[in-house]
Amino acid sequence: MSKVIAVFGAGTGLGASVARRFGREGFRVALVARRKDRLNALTEQLTGEGIEAVPFSADLSEPAEAPALVEAIRDHFGRIDVVEYGPISGNHGFTPAAKLDAATLEDLSPLLLLTPVEVLQALLPEWTERGDGAFLLTQGYTAAQPLPRLSGLGPVMSAARNYLYSLNAELAGTGVYAGTLTIGAMIARSEIGEAAAAQLEATSADGARFPVVDPDELAEHYWDMYTKRDRVEQFHPETLTPQTAV
Repeated sequence: MSKVIAVFGAGTGLGASVARRFGREGFRVALVARRKDRLNALTEQLTGEGIEAVPFSADLSEPAEAPALVEAIRDHFGRIDVVEYGPISGNHGFTPAAKLDAATLEDLSPLLLLTPVEVLQALLPEWTERGDGAFLLTQGYTAAQPLPRLSGLGPVMSAARNYLYSLNAELAGTGVYAGTLTIGAMIARSEIGEAAAAQLEATSADGARFPVVDPDELAEHYWDMYTKRDRVEQFHPETLTPQTAV
């Protein structure tokens, strides 16, 4: 039985590229997103390219629904081997730290922290029994390196990054892998990339443009991380570290 990757937050940018990259390797693809129209359009595109893809409409800001969602995917495909989790929309922008309040953090936490934890918990028994599985978490650069006027998302993502690091160490030797791709660039062809780029230009004193990355490059990083399993975190651009700013 061929392997299955579930792309949580499947959109026109990174989600589509990850689906295509793993699909080229024979993976069947579960596409998870809230907006049915875009989800169905992406499913049709992938199917036309010879990739077996099935849409699953879900609101990932509802952590309590994650176990049933995982079970629905498993019921259809018979298994889940890899999860790429990276849902975020143009509605989720940055907030200056001086203006950040508890309500904003509470609104962001289900999607960016609580649901990925619930997804992983729903999958760990299957993966542990099989001795194989991979959880790939997409993060923005502010999860690793705080930047002025670009808070809100960062504090919540940093909590998920902390969890991922602990998880990676605990799963060592089990055959189950957890890794995170931390991106210090706007993702081309994505809704959030366009929205964030506009916001960054508006807050930049000199009008400097933020770097843009082709999502196919990021998908290649994920394939390399999945196959090698030799690092807990991959930065893009690769020259970035938590001590250097973009």
